[in-house]
Amino acid sequence: MGDPGPGGPASDFDLLAASLRADAADLKTFLEVLATKLSEALPNMVRVERQGGLFKKDHPVQSIRIEIEEHGYEIRRAASGIEARLNHQVRGIILKNEVMRLDQWIEALSEHLTRHAETSASARNALDQLVR
Repeated sequence: MGDPGPGGPASDFDLLAASLRADAADLKTFLEVLATKLSEALPNMVRVERQGGLFKKDHPVQSIRIEIEEHGYEIRRAASGIEARLNHQVRGIILKNEVMRLDQWIEALSEHLTRHAETSASARNALDQLVR
């Protein structure tokens, strides 16, 4: 996958995946923490949708969508807890839409962000922000 040495892409992937998993331990706040981390680190790649009306005190996160290259990672609040999806799209047309377990989604997103960071300085800075 990459350089297994300290500070290389493989260790970045492991750190990011561990960080996201730690946040996922408390599903009640998971989406809020993830939305904040991703929005700050990847503002041009992340779209956050919130619930609530004009007179509601709280506006919890309903869904988070991350666009990386031709892939869309989406996680949303569902009646059964959290639903995670990965889709592949070409020119705006979704070719494949896959529902995943949360741990699989975290692994896939972490790995993709790590690969993306190898080719982009801004993605590298974003990855560094996410693991803090």
